[in-house]
Amino acid sequence: MEHQEETETKGFLQSTTAKMIMVGLLSLVLLIPLFFVQDLILERSQRQKEMVVETTSKWGEAIFINGPIIRIPYKDTLSKKVYYAYFFPENLTGNVDAKMQKALERSIYKSNVFSTAMKFSGSYTNPDFTKKNIPDENVYWNLAKVIIQTKNLKSLKDEVQMKLGNQNLTFEPINSNDGIAGLESQTFDYKAFTGSTSFTLNINANGSNEIKIIPIGKTTSVAMNSDWNSPSFNGFVAPTTRNVTATGFTADWKVLHFNRPFAQQYFEHFPNLSSYALETDFITPVDEYQQNERASKYGFLVIGLTFLIFFLIQSISKINIHIFQYTMIGIALVMFYTLLISITEHSSFSLAYSIAGSSVVALITLYSISILKNRKFPLFIGIALTVLYTFIYVIIQLEDYALLVGSIGLFCILAAVMYFSRKIEWK
Repeated sequence: MEHQEETETKGFLQSTTAKMIMVGLLSLVLLIPLFFVQDLILERSQRQKEMVVETTSKWGEAIFINGPIIRIPYKDTLSKKVYYAYFFPENLTGNVDAKMQKALERSIYKSNVFSTAMKFSGSYTNPDFTKKNIPDENVYWNLAKVIIQTKNLKSLKDEVQMKLGNQNLTFEPINSNDGIAGLESQTFDYKAFTGSTSFTLNINANGSNEIKIIPIGKTTSVAMNSDWNSPSFNGFVAPTTRNVTATGFTADWKVLHFNRPFAQQYFEHFPNLSSYALETDFITPVDEYQQNERASKYGFLVIGLTFLIFFLIQSISKINIHIFQYTMIGIALVMFYTLLISITEHSSFSLAYSIAGSSVVALITLYSISILKNRKFPLFIGIALTVLYTFIYVIIQLEDYALLVGSIGLFCILAAVMYFSRKIEWK
């Protein structure tokens, strides 16, 4: 009786169902080192971001320009306190030329940076204090200044100069009690101007990551060109025209005063207008760490499909594959991702993927020869793994069509599995 129970137990452990359960459990166990690999990728990615912030902060951070703005002090009629009035240009035209520079290197990390030459022109109308019922004698016209709100003081390449009417204005770091950081001109008497007053302004600065310009003109027109080929336009309004090629991009904006929810003049307090910027991000669509992260997300798919191939071969050919041999194959598949991230940091993702993929495919194929005792099945395994890794690489490189191609590919894989497993005896 005991001998019969042992025979039945042994028969179950050697059954197709038992083997499938063990292989499935092993696949789940291998998720643990796969999660550790994903944490490693995130850690290295975070380290890269820290290094990029550190290096770009010395070169020049994101460029932000809000100006030029006329600021005139006045005395309030009731409180007798002195406040500032801010007047924006009637029209503002900007031409921005951003040229990419040699990437900054720190250890194994690189930071994309650029230099900008920004030319602005436009005009002002006479400031109107009548809306606040402020008499002319309460306005300190002779203490007028032009201010430019910016965060890029240390990245300025040349002295900022502005021609307002027939006066040449120079700028110094701002030092005021109204909370504005940036540049301010020397004082001048605005009463010296009559009617519409035109201006020109040139700013040359180093930068990284993005360029943001506030459309403060009643009519604002901005033209931007660069040799960067992957911009992202994420500002308050999209460009009216854009042209992105492999060698760079051009973009043009035109914003009228009724396109944005702020006025042309402010009294007492200066508004925060940063959310209404015309913004261009100089992004890398899928950087190397993002590609590694996306590749690791397909890890369970690779492990599962590889085990499935071995299981189908085992079931069809009646060759016994021990659970230890499945474990060795699974560890080799996980090692692909550690090879990939380590080689990527010293070369390109494409080269690293080729080296890591070829190494793992060759290792598993050679190991399969000793397991399966022939060359027909290992050759099939090698071809199948090559196709699988190539398929995943194509998906990683795609952006807009990644989901579509991935879904079609998985459907084809499912159809193939259903076809080859149709004659397997599952009892």
